[in-house]
Amino acid sequence: MPKVNFDIPLDFLQASTPPLIGVDISASSVKMVELSEVPKKGGYVVERYVIEPLPKDAVSDGNIANLDAVAESLQRAWKRMGTRIKNVSLALPAAAVITKKILLPAGMREEDLEYQVESEANQYIPFALEEVNLDFQVIGPAQGNPDEVEVLLAASRKANVEDRVAAAQVAGLKALVIDVEPYAAEMAFGQILAQLPDGAEDKCVALVDIGANVMNVNVLRNGQSIYLRDQQVGGDQLTQQIQAMFGLSAQEAESAKRNGGLPDNYESDVLSPFRENVVMEVARALQFFFTSTQYNEVDYIVLAGGCAVLPGLDDAVATRTQVSTMVANPFALMTLSGRIKPRQLQADAPALIIACGLAMRRFDPS
Repeated sequence: MPKVNFDIPLDFLQASTPPLIGVDISASSVKMVELSEVPKKGGYVVERYVIEPLPKDAVSDGNIANLDAVAESLQRAWKRMGTRIKNVSLALPAAAVITKKILLPAGMREEDLEYQVESEANQYIPFALEEVNLDFQVIGPAQGNPDEVEVLLAASRKANVEDRVAAAQVAGLKALVIDVEPYAAEMAFGQILAQLPDGAEDKCVALVDIGANVMNVNVLRNGQSIYLRDQQVGGDQLTQQIQAMFGLSAQEAESAKRNGGLPDNYESDVLSPFRENVVMEVARALQFFFTSTQYNEVDYIVLAGGCAVLPGLDDAVATRTQVSTMVANPFALMTLSGRIKPRQLQADAPALIIACGLAMRRFDPS
């Protein structure tokens, strides 16, 4: 760890062994997941989870704009969880983090590796190093060259990290791990790959996470990300269209979107056009992937995020792209505690993929 750049006691990107809760602070809500391990047998138990709405604009463009409001939502969520664990794992949005894979000589001592990473960081980070939290992970031997190792370098401005740590502290929680959202999603993605034929070995799988404001597309192959892209489409657009069409407040529109009770013309006049727009954006994202990489096909699409459960979206995406499409459920192969309502978890699961991955950091030995 490049200790010179750390002013707060947490591991950026690193795993942690104490019990902790995965906490995803998104644009619209706070999501918390607590997992445990099945003794001796391996696998995970879903102990608890909760989704707590955030006030509008408390988080804007991935940044905490209203720290007190976020802290209050964190506190409410934690109380609803009914857990004693106060250690949490948080994540930064990809846009707030600069990542770069670099090659370094194999067999370096830890202190020499830290020095070399810092030297390399100066080339890629457009800020003074004292303004950023910097971390790295050794991924493994470089492909085709055993004398080198591939190292993932990650850096974020200290304000981005400190805002999330401060919100947790105000809520009475302690941040032990700061991750990056796409990497947290990849952690949980292993649970989804296990549900695909042959674990989708040597296949391209597009994880499409449709949140409140942004659709994140992460194409993975054998568990490694090979393409990342954000597109501006999300569930808030549907909420706004419901507001405009039916004269509802933002809160009423959001509740009606989730729980039903809208007029009969909602499907034809609002939901169907929005769904078609999302499908078009997914197809566009795949075209960008094909034109900017060596690959010309995707074998599976996995839909995540709050919009993934929109009626008919998975079928519409599969029809438009001609790619096998499924809705993400990282908990499908896990054991559920008696506190969990299976049907409700299945509905909420696509929105919990980042929180799930963050909760899994507790068990990551790397």
